[in-house]
Amino acid sequence: MAKKRSDAEQQIADLLHTARKSLRLSVAFLSRLDGTTQHLEVVDSNAPWLFQEGYQQQQDVTLCQAILDRKLPQVISDMKVFPEAMKLPAARMPRLRSYVSVPVTLSDGSLYGTFCAAGLTTDRDLTKRDKTLMDVLASAAAVIIEPEVRAQQRRSEITDRLQPLIAAGGPVVVLQPIVDLATGARVGAEALSRFPAEWDMAPDVCFAEAHSVGLGHVLELLALERAAEHLAAVDGYIAMNVSPATLLTPECGELLGRLPLDRVLLELSEHDRVEDYAALDTALAPFRAGGLGLAIDDVGAGFSSLRHIVVTAPDVIKIDRSIVAGLDTDPVLETLIRSLVEFGHGCAVRVVAEGVETAEEAAVLRGLGVDYGQGWHYGRPGPPEALPATTPVAAVPVPRHGQRELLPS
Repeated sequence: MAKKRSDAEQQIADLLHTARKSLRLSVAFLSRLDGTTQHLEVVDSNAPWLFQEGYQQQQDVTLCQAILDRKLPQVISDMKVFPEAMKLPAARMPRLRSYVSVPVTLSDGSLYGTFCAAGLTTDRDLTKRDKTLMDVLASAAAVIIEPEVRAQQRRSEITDRLQPLIAAGGPVVVLQPIVDLATGARVGAEALSRFPAEWDMAPDVCFAEAHSVGLGHVLELLALERAAEHLAAVDGYIAMNVSPATLLTPECGELLGRLPLDRVLLELSEHDRVEDYAALDTALAPFRAGGLGLAIDDVGAGFSSLRHIVVTAPDVIKIDRSIVAGLDTDPVLETLIRSLVEFGHGCAVRVVAEGVETAEEAAVLRGLGVDYGQGWHYGRPGPPEALPATTPVAAVPVPRHGQRELLPS
């Protein structure tokens, strides 16, 4: 059974049908040339046995290559007139006798392949006018082909960049301290992934690209593994980021099952859409029962507003840095954070402010009753040995939902 054509392939097939019917030839096809092989990608034929989609042949013995090399003209009404053509396999099987071939060129000038039509008999009516029609149809085909070509190039570039990193064990993971705003003591740290500087990409972009090529779960799990390795080197809890989709994989469940759950806080971004909250709750339930903490990250900057928080019932909410920056001079931001603190504490949830960069911001956050702070004011991300030690305030390693008595009065 022939494979179902994509929309783009069907559009190409329609162009080929127009070419074949207009030139009154037996077959028309789009070929892709990769330098060594000619691939027949889409075929329109009144003789199904003649050429089939998916057929491949050595590129340097094709009529198309001979025409590209200018050994033959683009319009051949009688191949028997050209000894060079009669040497090629197509002249013997399937005994082609007339041929038209024009290049398919992309917008950057690169050659994709050829747009061709062929007949089993000579055709004295084939002229340069027919080549003009083929040129127009080939240009239309190039417009249809190009988006997928560019998308495939992008997938290949991302995959080629990620594969060595994955083979080497994943991203470097550094730690940034999380402190108790009331005492200044470190209670935990967030594990942050770092990618090669030459990529010049933010971590969330790297993970998004990995997911776009089917490597996202692998990369996230490696980042979790690297983060978990730091548990033996530091005290307090470690917050680890994971997407809801990766959290639902069996591999993630197996990894969590090996960790000291009472020292792990999983962070789900408010930006990450949850397709099935029931499935998420089911996957998390045994681990949360074993001491795993759950945080919602980027609160205030995502699309899901408070529903994400209400449905997941987290232990911690983390206020996005975009709301924290400059709050000491912006009464609107101060009011918003006060509301989030009241909401969180009303649900027995700890509140962490991210992106705290100045003493002034820290003072306002402390006055608003925010529990914990994280940002350059307290320490930049770095290796475990760069973290300050925790103090007795970290007696409960991971903030747990419902611990109202542990909240500041």
